[in-house]
Amino acid sequence: MIIKRYPVVIGSGIPLFDAPFRPAGFKLTDSRVFNTGAAITTYAKETSIPVLLRPTTEADLDRVTAVTVDEPVGWIPADRYLEELKEGMYRPEWTWIAEQDGRVVARALWWGRATSEHPVALDCLYVDPSVADRAALGSRLISAGRRAFAEEGAAKPPLYNLTLPNGWREDPATVAAADWRRDAALGAGLTDVVERLRLEWTPGAGLPASRGRLVFTEGTDEEFLDVFRRIAVGSLDGETRRNLVEMGAEATAREEVDFYLSCPGERSWWRLARTPDGKVAGLALPSATPYSRNVGYLGVVPELRGQGYVDDVLAEITRVQVEAGAELITATTDTDNAPMAAAFARAGYRTAQTRLIWSAPEPGPAS
Repeated sequence: MIIKRYPVVIGSGIPLFDAPFRPAGFKLTDSRVFNTGAAITTYAKETSIPVLLRPTTEADLDRVTAVTVDEPVGWIPADRYLEELKEGMYRPEWTWIAEQDGRVVARALWWGRATSEHPVALDCLYVDPSVADRAALGSRLISAGRRAFAEEGAAKPPLYNLTLPNGWREDPATVAAADWRRDAALGAGLTDVVERLRLEWTPGAGLPASRGRLVFTEGTDEEFLDVFRRIAVGSLDGETRRNLVEMGAEATAREEVDFYLSCPGERSWWRLARTPDGKVAGLALPSATPYSRNVGYLGVVPELRGQGYVDDVLAEITRVQVEAGAELITATTDTDNAPMAAAFARAGYRTAQTRLIWSAPEPGPAS
C-alpha cells in the first residue's frame, strides 16, 4: 500500500478508505519526504500476526454471539446459542475461537446433550472471509478442539454436521461455502463422510396407511437387542454398516439400544413388529430429540425385506407419535439408502434439508 501525502488541506473529497470497520495490520517498509513537503510511505500487509486458538470463557460471550455467518449454510444464531448455553448443550469450554490481533477470525461451536460429559458434534464452523486460507484455519481449529476433548477423556471424536438447503449443489455460493468446510474437516482427520436427508411429517400429509399385516407389541430390552442385531445384517445405513465392520453385530446392536434409551423419547413407545403367526418382522422405535419428535429407528429382518413391511412399520411409528401429540415428526436417512427414502416419501415425509456429516474413521484392529 503506497500512500502519497501533500502539505495541503482541502477539507473535502474522496475518503482514503470507505469500507466497514475491519482492522488490518500493515508494517512500514519505506518512507520518503521531498523538499516540497510531499511524502510517500509504503506499507506491506502484516502477515506474521500470530493466531491464537483457544476455548472461550464466560467473558468471551459477547464476542462469540457477535459473530454472524454471511453464507447460505446452516449456522447457529445468537438467541439459540444463548438459550442452549443455559441448558448445557453449548458450553464455553466446547466453544472455540481463533483470535488474530485481538479480533475473532474463526469460531467453532461444539454441541452435546445437557447430560453429556463430552461434546457430540461440531454444530457450526465459521472462518472470516478476510483469512487467506479459510480451510486451513478451520482445520487447525477443529484439530485443536479434538485434541482438547481427547485429553479430557472423550472416547470418540465428535463428528461435524453441516446443514445445507435442498438443491444446494445448484447454488454456487452454497457449494463454495461447503467446499472450504469440507477441506477443513478432511484436514482435521474427519475423513468419513455421509450425506443424509432430513425429512419432516406434518398433519397436512395425513396419517400413512397401514395394510394391517403386522401386529405391534411391547418387548424387553433384550428382545429389542436381538432384533437390532438381526436387522443390522445387510443394512444400507452407512453408520450401521461401518459399525458392523468395526465392532461386530453384538456391539453395534448394544450401542443402538443404549443410544435410544438415552434419548428424550419415551421407552413405552417402542414396539416389536410381528407377523400374524408370531414371527418377529422388525421393530419400530418412535423417539425424540431436544427439538422435536422423530422416527428414531425402524427396520425389517433380512428374510422379510422387499415385501413392503417397512411401510407398515413406518405407519406405526407415525401413529404412535401422533397419538402422543406430535405436530411435527422428523426423520433422517442416508441418500444412499434409496429404499428407505422411498418409504418415507410414500408415508408423506418431505425432505427439509440435506446434511453432510464428517467423522473420524475408527482405528483398525491391533496387529
